[in-house]
Amino acid sequence: MPRPLPLTAGIDLGSTSLKLLVVDGDGTQVACEQVATPWRSGAGGTTELDAPALRTALDRLVATTAAALPDGTTVAAIGIAGMGETGYLVDDAGEVAGPAFAWFDPRGAADAAAFSAELRAEFPGRTGLPLGAQVSLAKLAHERRRGVPLERYRWLSIPEFAAAHLGGDVAAEYSLASRTGLLDQNSGEPWQRALDELGVTAAFLPPLRWAGSPWGTASAVASGPFAGAALTVAGHDHLVAAEALGSLHPGRYHVSMGTAEVILRVTDAPLPPEARARLAAKLINEVRHIVPGRHVIVAGVKSGLLLRRALQLAGIGDRDGRDELDAAVSALPFEGVLPDGAIVASGARNDDGVLALDIRSDGVSPAELFGAVLRHSNDEIRILLDAIERELPPATTTTLTGGWSGMSSVRRARSRVLPDLTVSTREQDTAHGAALLARTLLRSSR
Repeated sequence: MPRPLPLTAGIDLGSTSLKLLVVDGDGTQVACEQVATPWRSGAGGTTELDAPALRTALDRLVATTAAALPDGTTVAAIGIAGMGETGYLVDDAGEVAGPAFAWFDPRGAADAAAFSAELRAEFPGRTGLPLGAQVSLAKLAHERRRGVPLERYRWLSIPEFAAAHLGGDVAAEYSLASRTGLLDQNSGEPWQRALDELGVTAAFLPPLRWAGSPWGTASAVASGPFAGAALTVAGHDHLVAAEALGSLHPGRYHVSMGTAEVILRVTDAPLPPEARARLAAKLINEVRHIVPGRHVIVAGVKSGLLLRRALQLAGIGDRDGRDELDAAVSALPFEGVLPDGAIVASGARNDDGVLALDIRSDGVSPAELFGAVLRHSNDEIRILLDAIERELPPATTTTLTGGWSGMSSVRRARSRVLPDLTVSTREQDTAHGAALLARTLLRSSR
């Protein structure tokens, strides 16, 4: 009788919470725990993550999950996924220069505008990203302007930093490095012009590895089920979640609805620089996937953020209230019953996020308001899909996942703009995908 496959685990370092999920050899969840991401908020939307606070939260997450497992359990491997733009400047002794900035922190906008004309012109086609405050390069330029000696440090994204904290290697993963603005998508190497403007060398990015590669072991975990587990960095969270569902192939959209609504489309080869530049002009990324040799188009709208604020405007703060509103929105015609133009919503663009409502009629109910926000975000998604489909053949199917996909009104809205929509019912896709990717370590060790 064959021996059962060992347990593996996935860590998802998300904007809202840090999650650790353990699966058995069949991929069935055995345990899942989470702790809040310990951000510190400041004036003007600034949001930081102190390294000691993150280390403490990770240690607590590991200990809490270990306590939830039966005595004698051993976890063979751990995969770590998370956000890509947020990270730390780390020196050779493991000390950090300061807190990590959230990907949505506004700092770096002025620094992005102050880069040389040559870098700004070349940036979208070279990196596959639009140049703005969100990319790590802009925040690094902000730190340099504050007097931080960047040349004394290396850059580690949050998942790479977590791997090192658990005892693993100091290395960079391709899909995460693709979020920084420091990676040349043509060569897969650090982009020299960006390094020069920061005043650093190619060593500023640690050695690059593919997701699923060996990353050392959890040697810093002294005891318990996770002690000594093989480690890997699984990559950028949205890509890991899509691969967990098996839903990311060239003819399909994968749409994840959280605070941001992220639209993914995989390609079997990189697009040419001029196509990347056209997409970047629409705030669409084309970067490296977690699967070697593949690239992925990443588009987004801030629909989840706007929907949350619409709930707050309606005074709804619990699940029962949300369900009642969902039923009320679904009972209305999709266009509502008010005259055309009675409610005009805006703010879903990925460079916006401020819900603005122009109300020109009486009789505006919470259901009408929520429906108007859904229609507005549909319009913004259509703009993104049109841009993508000018570079690639139209997709024929869509997988929708994420917390908002549980609302029937949301599913109805998205079925009007996304092709052949199906909805995933699995929770914690990113952690699950990281746990599944960790299995590659076990296969490679046989």
